[in-house]
This record gives sequence, C-alpha cells and structure tokens, in this order.
Amino acid sequence: MDQIKVLIADDHAIVRDGIQQLLKKEVDIKVVGEAIDGIQALEKVKDLHPDVILLDIAMPNLNGLEAIGLIKESAPETQIVILSMHANESYVHQVLKSGALGYILKASPSTDIVKGIRVVYKNEYFLSSKIKANVIDSYLRTKTSEPAVRGYDLLSEREQQVFRLVVQGSSTKNIADLLCVSPKTIEKHRSSIASKLKIHGRLEMLKYAIKIGIVNPELWDS
Repeated sequence: MDQIKVLIADDHAIVRDGIQQLLKKEVDIKVVGEAIDGIQALEKVKDLHPDVILLDIAMPNLNGLEAIGLIKESAPETQIVILSMHANESYVHQVLKSGALGYILKASPSTDIVKGIRVVYKNEYFLSSKIKANVIDSYLRTKTSEPAVRGYDLLSEREQQVFRLVVQGSSTKNIADLLCVSPKTIEKHRSSIASKLKIHGRLEMLKYAIKIGIVNPELWDS
C-alpha cells in the first residue's frame, strides 16, 4: 500500500507530538518530518517532497499564509492543509485563494485531520466540520465571477506576494532571499506596488491590507 507522506509544521511541540501520535495509528499515512516555523517548512518541503503538509497559519519568521504561495511555487505537487484557530469566512477564502486545499480548525475533532489529509491528497477541497459547508461554493463563485475592481487586484501575482511579505514586516533582503531574486528586483516590485496602490510605507500598506480584508490583524500580530 502506498502511504501518504505528511509534513507537520507548527511552532508548538505539543501540537506536533499530538498529531504525530494521531497519525501513527493510520496505516496509509506516514509522517516524514516536522518544521517549527514557515521558513523551515519551506526548506523541509523542498528536501522531503511530502504529499501533504499540515501547516499552522500563525508561525514565526514566515506565517502559514505566506508559506502557502512559496510552497506551491517550489513544490506544486504538495497539497496544503491549514491549521487555524480562526473560522472567519473571508479568512478561509484568502487561504484557499493562496493555494491551500484544506482548512481545519484547531478546535475540531482530531478525525478532521485524518480526513483532511486523505481528501486533499486526492486534489479535492476539505474544510473543518465546524466551518459552514457553503464556504467553498461561495469561494469558487467569487473566484470565477468577481471583477478586479480593487487596486490590489491590479497587482501581478508576484507583486501581491511581495506586498504581503512587506506588510508582514519582512525586509527587502529577506524577501529577496525567500523569492530567490535580487534585492534590486524586490525594490522594483515595491516601487511598482506603491505606484499602483498610491500608498507608501509599511504602515500605510498594513492599513490598506486590513481594509480590503487580506490581513487578519490577530494573525499578523502573533
């Protein structure tokens, strides 16, 4: 029997240990590694090539939301299940838009984790049983029909990625290292972002990000 290779990324050891013990009981699932923050999660994905990563959304250095895009970029075959304390619908939309297929609340039954791994492994969406069932349908309708009316939607995919990293507080050098480009390239992106959005500086960008709903203040202050 082929086993589903799983990577666990969470900054709390007790959470990682608990998930490890849970998954040991499943003959079709194998934990291949652990990560304690977003940067290590990205490195482990590249080294271990897991089928599924369980990704805590509130981690140090690089939070789960930003890690999603980088993981999908470097390892598109790895499916992502987000672990979160937040059940807000717009928040779930943002995670799905970033490329994750699963979203599980930490307050959910442990069986949701096992189910979620098996479902996303098949390239299908999975939401925690405590999240309204119509969220995915709502997200898919929005994804296909919403017109690009906000300035943020006019940014390229890379510019959006840089924007979110700037808002998170990452320096130009750190962003360049994460995206494997030169600091000069990141500065060009930042200049383009400022021009398109007509805002300057991280504080103004943060206010804008909160206003249009792509940032959850509770997460970004974690």
